[in-house]
Amino acid sequence: MHSEMATAGVLDELDAAVFAVSDLDFGALPNHERLEILRRLESVARKQSSAMYELLNGLREQWIPAEFGCEHTHQVVADALRINRSEAKKRFATAEQLAIRSSFTGEPLAPELPAVAAGVRDGVLGDGHVQVIRSFLQHLPAAIDAGTQEQAEAQLAGFAATMRPDELRKIADRLAAYLNPDGEFSDEDRARKRGIWLGEQGPDLMSSIKGLIDPELRAHLEPILAKLAAPGMCNPQDETPTVDGEPNEDEAKRDTRSMGQRQHDAVKAMCRGLLASGELGQHRGLPVTAVVSTTVSELTDLAGPAATAGGSLVPIRDLIRMAAHAFHYLVVFDVEGRVVHLARSKRIASPDQRIVLHARDIGCSHPGCTVPGYLAEAHHIREWADGGPTDIDNLTFVCPAHHKLAGQGADQWHTTAGPRSHTRWHPPAHVDPRERPRINRFHHPSGILVGEASGDPP
Repeated sequence: MHSEMATAGVLDELDAAVFAVSDLDFGALPNHERLEILRRLESVARKQSSAMYELLNGLREQWIPAEFGCEHTHQVVADALRINRSEAKKRFATAEQLAIRSSFTGEPLAPELPAVAAGVRDGVLGDGHVQVIRSFLQHLPAAIDAGTQEQAEAQLAGFAATMRPDELRKIADRLAAYLNPDGEFSDEDRARKRGIWLGEQGPDLMSSIKGLIDPELRAHLEPILAKLAAPGMCNPQDETPTVDGEPNEDEAKRDTRSMGQRQHDAVKAMCRGLLASGELGQHRGLPVTAVVSTTVSELTDLAGPAATAGGSLVPIRDLIRMAAHAFHYLVVFDVEGRVVHLARSKRIASPDQRIVLHARDIGCSHPGCTVPGYLAEAHHIREWADGGPTDIDNLTFVCPAHHKLAGQGADQWHTTAGPRSHTRWHPPAHVDPRERPRINRFHHPSGILVGEASGDPP
């Protein structure tokens, strides 16, 4: 108790000090004093990061999923701090290397990156410096021994005390070249670096894609792109794009696309052909294919984007073009959002019911969850074991992690039907003593924009 009171007292003093600084009048200060104050404020903010890393690492080491109704610590922290989950993940990854660790016997161990941790604790290193050094170490070959890595970490931390992160990056790149002069990387090194990331959609609904591919994937892509990205192949400007055989001379000559555009269209043709082939089998009760939902008015007016079961948006004109290529599941609702009543005597939801869930729920219905419908499971709002029917009105989408937390036990979340087909999640008493029901609005931003009643309790 004494420790809790002492902590609260220190935090109260911190709040008071920050408010006092905010109330200061800097108008009459000369610029050199303004710079000095900025340096001190930056140093204080960096020192606070050290405390944040210790707290995050403590949460991770002592995490009990049932305590907050979630298996993933970064999700709870992201919601609590109102930051992106990707940012929360990055903070946890940084904390794992900079915070004091515990051995199996409970004894404290030095941070994995002791020099960097000390620099942050002293207010010398900022997040930019930390990420440069972390990236440097992550990309070193596995053959570099631990002692050399420790020396390199300490050396870079020392340089960072007098450099900007972009300057430190140049030093780190040169040091990496010294440590691996022949540029030799093993299969293990390449496997560690491989990855492809699909970025979020922008205002124009375009998405960035970035990553590193290993030699084997490149060897597979080269002949495919040589064929499908050749001038005249897979050209969306042609009335009937050529995807088999060879394009004729006229098709090749009128193809004005750049190499990048041709390769983009080739990848799109590859994906469309693979989905249409049926060779991917089934995923969560449906054939692997694109599932998109829209309304009658949007389809008629050719206005407004349609929603995919992956959480992205597709312009109506693109949707119609996709439908022309044997689009398997196009779900259309009336303007009121009514769905067809689909009932079943079996416990497992039918493919038709899953299609409606894709269109209605979009993704996991657990409060704050961002998992899209492609990765979700069907859940009985009133439990099947309690007589809940497998009707569309009694089904909702839940991701596997949150599905484990649902049930009728005292320490479990339970669900009830909410307004406008939303699912209410009632937390157990240890999560919220008042057990106030919650609704996930992440997948339904339009409802917030039009002022839809939340259905949440005050």
